Amino acid sequence: MNVVDTSGYANEKYSVGQPVARSEDPRLLTGGGRYTDDINLADQLYAVMVRSPLAHAEIRGIDAGPALALPGVRAVYTAADMAAAGYGNLPCKLAIRNQDDSPLFVPPKPPLASGRVRHLGDPVAVVVADSRSAALDGAEAVALDLEELPAVGSIEAALAEGAPVIWDGAPDNICLDWKGGDGAAVDAAFASAAHVTKLSLENNRIAVVAMEPRAAVAEYDRDSERFTLHVGVQGLFGLSRGLANDLLKVPVEKVRVRSYDVGGSFGMKSAPYPEYIAILHAARALGRPVKWCDQRSESFLSDQAGRDSKVEAELALDAEGTFLAARITGIANLGAYVSPVGPNIQAVNVHKNLPSVYRIPAIAVHTRCVFTNMTQVAAYRGAGRPEANYYMECLIDQAARETGHDRVELRRRNMIPAGAFPFKSASGQTYDSGDFPGVLDEALTLADWQGFAARRQQSEAAGRLRGLGIATYLEVTAPPNPEMGGIRFEQDGTVSIVTGTKDYGQGHASAFAQVLVSKLGVPFELIRLKQGDSDELLAGGGTGGSRSIMASGTAIVVAGDEVIAKGRQIAGQVLEAAAEDIVFEQGRFTIAGTDRSIGIMELSERLRAGIALPDDVPASLDTELVADGVPSSFPNGCHICEVEIDPETGVVDIQRYNMVDDFGVLVNPMLVEGQCHGGVVQGIGQALMEHSVFDAEGQLITGSLMDYAMPRADQAPSFGFASHPVPATTNPLGVKGCGEAGTSGALPAVMGAVNDALATAGAGPVTMPATTEKIWRALAGR
Repeated sequence: MNVVDTSGYANEKYSVGQPVARSEDPRLLTGGGRYTDDINLADQLYAVMVRSPLAHAEIRGIDAGPALALPGVRAVYTAADMAAAGYGNLPCKLAIRNQDDSPLFVPPKPPLASGRVRHLGDPVAVVVADSRSAALDGAEAVALDLEELPAVGSIEAALAEGAPVIWDGAPDNICLDWKGGDGAAVDAAFASAAHVTKLSLENNRIAVVAMEPRAAVAEYDRDSERFTLHVGVQGLFGLSRGLANDLLKVPVEKVRVRSYDVGGSFGMKSAPYPEYIAILHAARALGRPVKWCDQRSESFLSDQAGRDSKVEAELALDAEGTFLAARITGIANLGAYVSPVGPNIQAVNVHKNLPSVYRIPAIAVHTRCVFTNMTQVAAYRGAGRPEANYYMECLIDQAARETGHDRVELRRRNMIPAGAFPFKSASGQTYDSGDFPGVLDEALTLADWQGFAARRQQSEAAGRLRGLGIATYLEVTAPPNPEMGGIRFEQDGTVSIVTGTKDYGQGHASAFAQVLVSKLGVPFELIRLKQGDSDELLAGGGTGGSRSIMASGTAIVVAGDEVIAKGRQIAGQVLEAAAEDIVFEQGRFTIAGTDRSIGIMELSERLRAGIALPDDVPASLDTELVADGVPSSFPNGCHICEVEIDPETGVVDIQRYNMVDDFGVLVNPMLVEGQCHGGVVQGIGQALMEHSVFDAEGQLITGSLMDYAMPRADQAPSFGFASHPVPATTNPLGVKGCGEAGTSGALPAVMGAVNDALATAGAGPVTMPATTEKIWRALAGR
C-alpha cells in the first residue's frame, strides 16, 4: 500500500510527519478538562459500593435495614435484585482452549457477588442516597454476615496440594492449561544443543493507578426505556454493545455510552465493571440519575490489576551461539474471576511476541492460568508484549555470561537481517518490514556504548557500581478490527472526524487531524475529533494494543477517498466539467489541464449555502463508513539503560537512557517521543519498585499510595530518543503502533543494567522488582 503523500500542501506544517502540539493541551492546562467526576445531572443521587472485607467467604446474609433507616438513604441493592432484573454476568468470550482442546473455564461473575465472595473488595451491595456522605454512612451500616473460608493468596498456593478450591468447576484452581508452538521441534533442539540457559523470572503484579480513578453517572429515560452511562472508557462502541447484549439484556439501541476526557487507563478501563450495572439498575429503579466515583483506596481493591506471572525460561544455543529454540513454562494469576482478555495475555500474547527480532527456529509456550482470591488480572500497558521481550532479553544476557559471548554480538548474530522481509517468525507472525541490525547500531552510537568502560571506572572510584543494559525488542500490535471513519463538514465551517477509538492521553486529536490535513488539505485549526458518543459510531475497536493510528488513521484515509470521490462529482457541477475531468490535489478540485479550480472548504461552503445539484450527484461531502481492519504491525527498537547503584543502600540511580525505535512513519514525532517516555517510566516502575502484595489470607498489604511505590519525576532520567523508520507495508500510512513499546524496551533494559552492575560485584541476578532491599540483600549475601 502507498504511504499518503504529504508534499506540497499549503498547510504542510500540520501534515503527517510534523511535531504538532496536542490541540487539547491549552484547554486541559487552563482547567477546561471535563472528566466523568465533573458530570453532575439534575436531581442526581449518589452510590457507594459495599465491599467484602474478606478474601473468601460464604455470604450468609446481608441486612440492609440499618442503612435504610439512615436519613437520605434511598435504596440498597444486592445480588438478589440484580438476578430479579435478569441481568447477565460480566463476560469473557475468548475462544482460547486448553491443550486437550477443552474450553476455557469461565465462572459466572454477576454484577454483585452471590453466594460467596472471592476476593477482598468483591462488591456485595450498592447503597444509593441523596448525598455521597449519606451513601457512605449507609454503606458502613449495611450488616454483612460472612462465614470466612480458607483463602488462596498467591499463585503457588493455588497450585499446592490440598489448596482451597475457589470454583467448583476448577477443582485444581486451573482456569486454562494452554500450549503454543512446536513442542516436538523445541524438545529436539534442546536435546541437541551445545548450551542451554535457564532462568526463573517473576512478572510482578501491578496496580494500574491511573491518574483519574474510575467513575460513572447513570441515567434512565422511562419514556424511551433507554439507558445512558457517562464513563471514562477506552472504547464506547464495544462497551455499549457489551452492556446491552451481555449484561442489561436489552436491544443495543437502548444503551448509550458517553465519555469525555479520560485521565489514563493503560488497559484497565476498557471492560465493563460491576459498578456500572449497579448504578444503571438504580437509575432505572429510582427514576433519577445516579453517580458513583471510586476512591483511591477502593481502586486498589476493585480495579483490574496487571501482569502477575512466574515462568521458567529456557534458551538453547549451538556451539557458535546461534539460537536453536526457546521455551517458556509459566503460571499466571487470573485472580478470582476471568477478565475479558486475562487468559490471552500470558498465553497467546507471550507466544506471539517471544521470537522478537531473532531468527529462532522454534518456540514453545506452556501457560497455566490459575485462580486466586485476589482481584482479577487484565490488560496493562503491553499485555504480554513487555513480558515476552523481558524473558527473551534476560535469557540472552544470561547466555552471554555463561558462554563468554559478547552480549551485543550474540544479539547481532541471531537477528533477522534487513533483507529477509517478509519474514515468518517462529510464532507464525509474518513481519512485513524492519531493519533490526540498523536499529541496534544506531542505538549503540546514541548511547556511547564504547565510552561505558570509562564511565564505569569513574563510578567505581566514587564507590558505586555501574551497569549497562541493552534490550532489542519487537511487539505484535493488536489484531485487525473494523473501524469507523467519519468526516463531516459542519454548519459552522469546522470539519469533524468521527471514529471509534478513544483518546485517554495519547493525543489523538492532533495526530488524526494531521492525517486529514495530509489527505484532504483542510485547515488543521478547523478540525474537531468526536469519539465520545456511542450513538455516533458505526463501529469501533477502542484504543488498545497500539492500534489507534493504524485503525483510525486507515479509516480516515479511506473516508477521505470517498470525500474526494463525492467532491469530484460536486465540483464537476460547480466548475461545469465532467467528473472524470476533475483532479484533486493539495486540497483543491481542478479541471485537468486548466487553472480552474475550487478548494474543498470553499466547496463545502457552497454546499451549505445551497446549490442545485442533479439527483445522481451527492448533496454533501459528508462520509461515514466502516473500514476493514488492517493487519498487526511490528514496532521494534533498541533501548540502552545505564544505572549506578549505591552498594551501601541498594539505591538505583538511572544515569542515562537512550532508545532508537522503528515505528514506521511517524505521524507526529513529538507525540511518539512522549508516548515512549511514558512507557519507559512505567517500565522503570515495574522493574524497580511497583509490586501489589497480598498476604496468605488474600488481604492486600499494598493498599494505598503509602505502601505501593510509584516512580516519581526525580527517578526518571533525561531520555535520548531517535527514530529509525522503516514504513509498514500493510497500511496506507506506513505506521506501526508506539503506545506500549516504551514498556517493552524498558523492562529488560533496566533489569539488564541492574544485573550487569551486580555482576561486577559478584552478586545477582535479581528479579523484578529490583527494590533497594532486594539489591542490598543480594550484595550483602554475595
